[in-house]
Amino acid sequence: MKLSLGFSPCPNDTFIFDAMVHGKIDTEGLVFEPVMEDVEALNRHAFEESIAITKLSYHAFAHLTHQYKLLDAGSALGRNCGPLLVARAPQSDEALKSARIAIPGKMTTANFLLGLAYPEAIHKEELLFSDIESAVVSGDFDAGLIIHENRFTYEQQGLVKLRDLGEFWEETTNLPIPLGGIVVSKKLPAELQQKVNRVMRRSVEFAFAHPEEVMPYVRAHAQAMDDKVMQSHIRLYVTDYTIDLGIAGRKAITEMFNIASAKGIMPDYTDDIFIN
Repeated sequence: MKLSLGFSPCPNDTFIFDAMVHGKIDTEGLVFEPVMEDVEALNRHAFEESIAITKLSYHAFAHLTHQYKLLDAGSALGRNCGPLLVARAPQSDEALKSARIAIPGKMTTANFLLGLAYPEAIHKEELLFSDIESAVVSGDFDAGLIIHENRFTYEQQGLVKLRDLGEFWEETTNLPIPLGGIVVSKKLPAELQQKVNRVMRRSVEFAFAHPEEVMPYVRAHAQAMDDKVMQSHIRLYVTDYTIDLGIAGRKAITEMFNIASAKGIMPDYTDDIFIN
């Protein structure tokens, strides 16, 4: 059986999906057709429900719990890995209220955290995440919200960190930060959802056990990124929570949804969001 599978070309995603896409593990008869796009593009596909299984931001997932279930495996969730708000020079919180801020997408978890930390910073514009650094350096924006590998390169571009929004979340909740997860369509039978969850876990475990075998796929899509940055990227976003959310991971996600719904940032949800 063929199933569409959405994920980004970022190293953490290609690292964990290589084995299942290329049949390096037991896929229980499933064949996956990759749809490789930026995470905000994947968020939009999820709203259209055009992909059976997909990576998406937890912010987006909060609006889609009626359409998707969250897999236990595959999440980018951890500590010291949150988005960074950067600028050419230090700025006060007061100045940020009127600042033009480049964000990697309205439905990204990064934008959700920015809204929690700076609710009065409303002059935001969406850019492809990889374009944000240069847009701030050029002066087109007063500040930028960076994610993925850009957190390893912004200082080389002469930018300064205004706020680590992952630290903000951790200080506020004492929980790891949920960034993105892997969801499966509720239209698929429950047995098939479970099968996808098992295959996803095997794929992550294979990557941890045989990193040298998945790195060619990572390098092929890493946009001229050097190996040091690739490895740092993977270590930051692929954690024990990527193998299994566990109690702590589920608690962090539930807390994010509860805080967001209480503040009116995300809708209330009643469905069980986790795969059974």
